[in-house]
Amino acid sequence: MADRQFDPFDNKVALVTGAGGGIGRQVALAFAAQGARVMATDINGDAADATAEAIRAAGGDARALAVDVTDNSQVAAMVRATVDAFGALHCAFNNAGVEEENDKIADVDEVLFDRVMAINVKGVWLCMKHQIPALLAAGGGSIVNTASVAGLIGAPKRAAYAASKHAVVGMTKSVAAEYARKNVRVNTVCPGIIRTAMMERAIQLVARAGGASEEKQRQFHAAMHPMGRVGEADEVANAVLWLASDASSFVTGHQLAVDGGLTAL
Repeated sequence: MADRQFDPFDNKVALVTGAGGGIGRQVALAFAAQGARVMATDINGDAADATAEAIRAAGGDARALAVDVTDNSQVAAMVRATVDAFGALHCAFNNAGVEEENDKIADVDEVLFDRVMAINVKGVWLCMKHQIPALLAAGGGSIVNTASVAGLIGAPKRAAYAASKHAVVGMTKSVAAEYARKNVRVNTVCPGIIRTAMMERAIQLVARAGGASEEKQRQFHAAMHPMGRVGEADEVANAVLWLASDASSFVTGHQLAVDGGLTAL
């Protein structure tokens, strides 16, 4: 796709969950731009199709699949479909997730807590469970899981979300140690506040609940970061591709914060 002498993911196959929009779509596009064949998956099949079509329109090779990452059989089928379509699996970006809270813990509904944990924690666990055998069959590879700065520090009114992302960090470290001698690397990317549709939904949720106006929230979010702005999805994608590539060949079990300095405070 891209006009370059060397594409670092030539002959590689990348699987992206939550690829229907935001960071996931940007990462899927970036993998393809650097030579990878991409399986774009999302619980919203139409959104996954749109990502795959954008890759094909730019000259890349991509397939799409609707997948609920909380369902063991669907996740297993997703990995099988990737290997069947492209012959192998070399890289995975486990990005599917939700952020739906805006309450102190005493006011959070149990159903919401269970949903956040099912998608953000069980979903990543199931993906790694089924991806790792495929990576081993290919001789090794790289997994990048989406955590968050909320996996590194606290997040008031986001206790369940923070717990889920701390769990992703813990799983990532554990699995990285388990497979470090098998040529499988596992890392997390920990974004700060990134300009995506998810961020906009969260802003609107707070405003509708009687909190700060949307504009006040955007100003506050920018001010949280020492760089004075929120991040962009392509900035996270650059970090993910570095972690997935051979350029980070001695990096595993790491949490890479892409947060404009937020966790430096």
